[in-house]
Amino acid sequence: MASGEKSNGIDELRKELLALLNGGQAHATFDEAVKDFPEVHRGTVPDGLPYSAWQLLEHIRITQHDILQFSAPPTGGYQPIEWPAAYWPQSSGPSSVNAWDASIAAIHKDREAFEELISKPEADLYKPFRWGEGQNLLREALLIADHTAYHVGELIMLRRLLGIWHK
Repeated sequence: MASGEKSNGIDELRKELLALLNGGQAHATFDEAVKDFPEVHRGTVPDGLPYSAWQLLEHIRITQHDILQFSAPPTGGYQPIEWPAAYWPQSSGPSSVNAWDASIAAIHKDREAFEELISKPEADLYKPFRWGEGQNLLREALLIADHTAYHVGELIMLRRLLGIWHK
């Protein structure tokens, strides 16, 4: 196979990963799931569910940030956080009026940073990291997409239970 063919395949894979990370190909997007979420219901835990929309939102943010840190650790290296305690907020509701929007902004910022990682032409999607247990950039991209999609579905179900999903 010529090197140009290999490059085109990787470019196509990067393009598909970016589309997957942004969601919406087969279901509602993250942004649609959190758009106009009534402030009064952000901390509501519906009967039969163990979490609120706030807890789901923060879990998405914390997990995605951890995966970004794992994939591109800062100078000091990757510092794992405690599972499961550090991945879920204790409080069912945001600590302030601005916390909801700040969490959404942080999710966007970290997703953009991860997209930059996989978009770099020199980034090897298949090469295992020097740390971890054989994970690579491709696996981490798929993990972010899968994890986020799972919890977006939960956010929509939560909205349906609360009677606030109007799509």
